[in-house]
Amino acid sequence: MRHSAATLLWRAGIAVALITAIGVLPWLSHTDPALTVLKARSADRDPTPEVLADIRAQLGLDQGPFPLLGDWLGGLWRGDAGRSWISGSEVTPVVLQALGVSLLLMAVAVAVAAVTAALICARTLWLGAHRRLDGRRAGGSGSAVLAALPEFLTASVLATVVGVQLGWLPALGWYGFRWTVLPALALGLPAGAVLGRLLDDLLPGAFAEPWALAGTARGLPGRTLARQALRRCLPGLLPNTGLFVVGITGGAVTVEQIFDIPGLGRTTLQAALAQDLPVLQAGTLALVLLAALAAGGAHLLTRLLIGPALRDGALPSLHRPTPPARGILPFVYGGLLVAVIALGLPRDPLSLDTAERLAAPSPAHPFGTDALGRDVLARVAHGALDTLLLALTITIVTLLTGLALGLLPRLSGPLVDTVTALPPVLVALLVTATVGSGTATPALAVAAVAWTPLAAHTSALLRQERAALHLTATRALGAGPWYLLRHELLPAVVPPVTRHALLRLPGIALALASLAFLGLGAQPPSPEWGLLLAENQPYAERAPWAVLAPAAVLALLGALAVTVAGGVRRRTRRTEPVVPVPERQPEPRQLVATR
Repeated sequence: MRHSAATLLWRAGIAVALITAIGVLPWLSHTDPALTVLKARSADRDPTPEVLADIRAQLGLDQGPFPLLGDWLGGLWRGDAGRSWISGSEVTPVVLQALGVSLLLMAVAVAVAAVTAALICARTLWLGAHRRLDGRRAGGSGSAVLAALPEFLTASVLATVVGVQLGWLPALGWYGFRWTVLPALALGLPAGAVLGRLLDDLLPGAFAEPWALAGTARGLPGRTLARQALRRCLPGLLPNTGLFVVGITGGAVTVEQIFDIPGLGRTTLQAALAQDLPVLQAGTLALVLLAALAAGGAHLLTRLLIGPALRDGALPSLHRPTPPARGILPFVYGGLLVAVIALGLPRDPLSLDTAERLAAPSPAHPFGTDALGRDVLARVAHGALDTLLLALTITIVTLLTGLALGLLPRLSGPLVDTVTALPPVLVALLVTATVGSGTATPALAVAAVAWTPLAAHTSALLRQERAALHLTATRALGAGPWYLLRHELLPAVVPPVTRHALLRLPGIALALASLAFLGLGAQPPSPEWGLLLAENQPYAERAPWAVLAPAAVLALLGALAVTVAGGVRRRTRRTEPVVPVPERQPEPRQLVATR
């Protein structure tokens, strides 16, 4: 009870700090909220001192941020979240309506993600159920390509091809279930690819456990073994599934923009840009509460699936020592990526030729040209240096941060839930207000949230590993906490989390791309890949090569990351004893107690 109360207080403190930071956002960014509100209300009206003074008097801005925040918090107890500074309407109905839209979209997207993950794992489940995993070749390139596709690019293609050209499904608006299909596909396919790869990574270990061997010997049907293997592996993924649920609900800003969906992410973005603090605070609070519910649901479902085994320390380890996977695919993908960069670096990425605008691929321009006549191959190659190095640096930082905080689940758990609830755009605005705008702002914003799935994954795996039988035996033989951490826990947890981080390397680049798509990342004439996609997306129907080229390189990066991750495995144990001999032999009575 004491630990639960401390965790609840820590979670409440983080939420209050976040709401406070949002409440002082205009003052942190040294902008005049009255001027921002005036521009949002009427862009043509002159910002005279009298007009600005009248807005300050209406909103009570002269009191300062903290009295305004206190008034807003006081109204929450009565169910009143205030009135919008822009429209003057009540905030609570607006936020609840947007939340309902986002929850429906999230539910359909989660269904798409579940189907996608099931298709990715189907082969491993069939082979495991028939005891044929020994000859399985490591795959995952297709799922890596799918996971590396930018959501806004997938949304644009689906809206243009399926919605407009073929007319099979509506492309814009929000009037019923049919309007959820295309945006749910854009959101669910990449999320399902990531979850499917993580689950596919755990399944071989489940099929190698004693219960699976015993079940095969007793003649249990293959579908029963496959179902139990899924049950064994799901607890390690439930925290990340909860993160996807919250992320899809509040972070689907680009998709909601493209499909004109009045969801919570888009509502929060508009409120953040207009500095409509009551709407922004209420939307953020709704996401924080949703994150807490998702985390509680994941914890409860874990207890239902493997709770007794966790309590009794009777779990076998999913992460057995295995030799690294070897193959030629990493060299093939790496060679293709290096070849693209080497061919494009000698070219000028800034050279303009208006006579060659949106030219198709040719010997002179292998990837075609963009809307200003610039060579796309040159811009992709030069942008690779910045994009790849930045994404790799952020990945390393987030991996170390996720591992470190994942080892302290009581500290990091509430922090993970709260940070996950923040839309990336809002994080970018908070970072900009704190450290100012610049080239490092997108990287800081992405790094501030990208560690959360790795920390959640680390905590989930660590919790199961601590309940493993071999760890109980090693502890009984006299091993101390530091020895267990160094020689048992970290060797079992670090390889799968590292593979997870490599799988998310293209996602880091996509996060930077999404910020650039929304105008918060790299600025022209930078050849950063996200900016290339954002600049050329309006011409995707007329000149698809201008968008497909950077998207294909991103997909190639995803395939390279997954195949390289296959080589990150737990090394086979050495033959010499690994448990230290205790300095003082136990008394006979103690020895009997440990048996």
